Amino acid sequence: MMSKIPIMLEKIDGKNIDKEILRVAIIAELDAINLYEQMAGLTNDENLKAILLDIAKEEKTHVGEFQTLLLKLDAEQVEELKKGEEEVNEILGGD
Repeated sequence: MMSKIPIMLEKIDGKNIDKEILRVAIIAELDAINLYEQMAGLTNDENLKAILLDIAKEEKTHVGEFQTLLLKLDAEQVEELKKGEEEVNEILGGD
């Protein structure tokens, strides 16, 4: 579980700081999703499971928010995501 920022943000070039902050925020949200989904899988209490899964779903929305903003700031990331999608489609024989 992430409890502190995994990089030294003060050492990041000022023109890239916002992109790095967004990446760290995405990491934190993904970590939270994993935690909540793992705990949901462990509990036998259906009410607790429902709450944990609902919160995990909200964290997925947060990932989408941060990623949307990151893609507005980082054209290279947009291109690399497209390349990744193309590679997966090629391997899987998809569209």
